[in-house]
Amino acid sequence: MSNPFSDHSQPQALTVSQLNRQARSLLESHFDFVWVEGEISNFATPSSGHWYFSLKDGNAQVRCAMFRGRNQRLRFTPASGDHVRLRCRVSLYEGRGEFQLIVEHMEQAGAGALQAAFERLKAKLLAEGLFDPARKQALPTCVSHLGVITSPTGAAIHDILTVLRRRCPAIEVSILPVPVQGEGAAEKIAEAIARANRWQAQGRIALDALIVGRGGGSLEDLWAFNEEVVARAIAASELPIVSAVGHEVDFSIADMAADQRAATPSAAAEMLSPDQREQLQQLQKLEADLGRLMRRKLADARTRLDHLRARLKHPGAQLREQSQRLDDLEQRLVLAQTNLLAKKRGELALLESRLAARSPLPRIQRLRGELAGLQQRLESAMQGKLQDSKSRLAHLAGMLDSLSPLATLARGYAIVSDKEGKVITDAATVQAGSELEARLARGRLALRVEAATLEDDT
Repeated sequence: MSNPFSDHSQPQALTVSQLNRQARSLLESHFDFVWVEGEISNFATPSSGHWYFSLKDGNAQVRCAMFRGRNQRLRFTPASGDHVRLRCRVSLYEGRGEFQLIVEHMEQAGAGALQAAFERLKAKLLAEGLFDPARKQALPTCVSHLGVITSPTGAAIHDILTVLRRRCPAIEVSILPVPVQGEGAAEKIAEAIARANRWQAQGRIALDALIVGRGGGSLEDLWAFNEEVVARAIAASELPIVSAVGHEVDFSIADMAADQRAATPSAAAEMLSPDQREQLQQLQKLEADLGRLMRRKLADARTRLDHLRARLKHPGAQLREQSQRLDDLEQRLVLAQTNLLAKKRGELALLESRLAARSPLPRIQRLRGELAGLQQRLESAMQGKLQDSKSRLAHLAGMLDSLSPLATLARGYAIVSDKEGKVITDAATVQAGSELEARLARGRLALRVEAATLEDDT
C-alpha cells in the first residue's frame, strides 16, 4: 500500500543558496544601470579597500557596495552625511540575502543649486535681450582661418582638428589655449575672446570665426560656460562665434549667447568647414549601413551574452562575492573582539571593587589616626614633664646656690689653704712664715703668714 504522504507528492524545495542566486540573477537581468540619489550613512572602509554604506532618503534606505577598482577612480572620499548620486547595478548579496546596489560611479550631488543659478542667470540675460536672435551674426560661408578657444590638451581640440583634417585640411587653425574648468576658467575664456577680437581689429591676425567650447562632463565641469562674464564676452564679440560645449544633451549659457550652437565640438568643426555634399552623402550612407550592421551585431552579441550570463556566473562576480563575505566576517570578528574586551573590562572593574573592599588601607589609615593622637598626647605629656623638671631644677639650683661656698665668697669671705690645698680652719696649725693661698670670689691671693693669733672661742 502506497503512502499518500510520500516525497513524490511534494514539490522540490530550493536551498537558501539556490533561492538567493536565482533572486540575484532576476534582479541583475531585469535592471540595467540606474542612477540613484540620496544621503550616505554607516560608511565603512575595511582593509580590503572596498566601500560599504547605506544610501537613504526620508522614507527608505538600501545597502551599497563600491569595490576598490571603482572607488580608486574617484577624486573625493565620501563620508556619512554626504549627499551623492550613484550610477549602479541592482543586485543581491547572496551570503545574507540582502538587497544591495553595486556602485560603478559616484558624484557629489550639487546639481540642484547649480541648476537654480543657471536658471537665474538665464532669466537675467534673456530679459536684457542678450539671447535675441536679431543680434546674432550669420556664420561665414567660406572659412579659411578658424580660431579655437578651448583646452589644448582636451578631447574637444582633438575632435575639432580631426574633423577639419578630414573635411577640409586647407583651413588654418589658431588655438587660443584656456582652462575650461576650475577657478578662474571663465575669466580666462572671456579674456581669450576679447584678445581674438583685438588682434582682428589690429590686423595682427585675420580670423573668420571662433569656436568656443570643450568636451562633455558634469554640470560642475561645464560651469565655466555658464558664467555671466563668458556670456557677455560672446555677445560683445565682432567675430562670429559657434559654441560647442559638452555633448548634445548639454545646454549652456554660452550656447544661448553664441551666434550658433553646435551639439559637440566635432559638430562645430563640421558646421564651419566647406559643404562637400557628395562625400557627406557617401559618408552618411556608409555610416547608416555601419550603424545597422553594428546594431545587428550588438543585438546578436547581447542575446548571446545574456544566454551565457544566465548559464555561467562570472569569475569577477564570484570574487566580489567572496571578498564581500570576507569583509563581513572581518567586521563580525572586530565586533566580537570589541564585545569580549568590554566584558573583560567589566570583570576587571568588579575584581578591583572587591579588592578595594578587602584592602587593609582603611584600617591602616585608622591606626595612623590613633597613632597620631597618641603621639600628640605623648608630646604633650613630655612637654609637661619637661616643664615640671625645669621648675624643679630651677628650685634646686636656687637652693644649691644659696648653700654654695661661692655665694659665701661673694659676701666678702675667703677660703685659705696651704700649698697642698688643705683648707686652714685653725690658726694654731699655721706657723709664722708659712705660705698660704686665699681663694676669693674672684681670683686667688698668695699669702705669707707674719704671725698667728689664737682667739678664745668664748
